[in-house]
Amino acid sequence: MEGEEVRPAGEDVRLRRRLGSADLTAVPELRHSLRQALRRWTRSGTETADVAELLASELVTNALIHTDHGAVVTAAVAGSTLRVEVRDFVPGLPVPDVTAAPPRIADDEGDEGDEGDDCAEFEDFDELGTHGRGLILVERLADAWGVRTQAVGKVVWFELRRHESEGPA
Repeated sequence: MEGEEVRPAGEDVRLRRRLGSADLTAVPELRHSLRQALRRWTRSGTETADVAELLASELVTNALIHTDHGAVVTAAVAGSTLRVEVRDFVPGLPVPDVTAAPPRIADDEGDEGDEGDDCAEFEDFDELGTHGRGLILVERLADAWGVRTQAVGKVVWFELRRHESEGPA
């Protein structure tokens, strides 16, 4: 990884990393740095910390695989909310591959039912596929997420709220 800045101070956590083009070895290193930075925000091994690592890995991997210009990752905490941003330097918005995830079925009340319900017809769904699930995971696991265009490239971000039971370490 090209650059790193970590500033833990009480609950104020900030991580910033520059990742080189196609440097997939940076993904586990980023997970480790994020885990270290979040230690003061939430106990290690909690669901929120695990989800933060997973979603950050997915966004970073997407940026490194789909662009040739590297990425900048920023993680910041404000109170009980973690926000992770991954900036790349290529125009165009990310598109989730809906064929990579089982369908969500709405019941009569409009609530989503079990994934992969027997009445769901999703002929293109590849149960054994290994690509295209990153944004689906972000959409389903993050409390909020989005994309912000930049003059050059875009920022894909997500937010997670710490559960009260996971309180500061």
